[in-house]
Amino acid sequence: MSGEDEDCVFCRIVAGGLEADVVLDEPHLLAFLDQRPVFRGHVLLVPRAHVVTLPELPADLRDPFLAAAQRLATAVVEGLEAQGSFVAINNVVSQSVPHLHLHVVPRTKGDGLRGFFWPRTRYADGERAAYAARLREALGPGS
Repeated sequence: MSGEDEDCVFCRIVAGGLEADVVLDEPHLLAFLDQRPVFRGHVLLVPRAHVVTLPELPADLRDPFLAAAQRLATAVVEGLEAQGSFVAINNVVSQSVPHLHLHVVPRTKGDGLRGFFWPRTRYADGERAAYAARLREALGPGS
């Protein structure tokens, strides 16, 4: 993690070098409307510091980041009369800007967005338990 990356679009927005429609401005976080929204009101939440992925987010920002995400998810419902929201983070793959950003997309039944954008699959017999075991091992003791 570093303070700012001059080549990063989101760092330039945070620094005030690029215009954005800011909806939440806090000491360590900034949220603004996506320039190419899935639906109008699509918000991006970013840490002010240049953090590339969620695993790199410092521990002292985890709670404020999630609390801001909760407030934004509520705001799109109350402020935009959406019925709900889609909240997502991409890490590296499909991450259009290499700066951690959480999407809050207002949703309404029948809006045309169909769940995830990739095909669903099934586990073969015994495969699900093996995947769970591999993840528990990666998480370490106490998980």
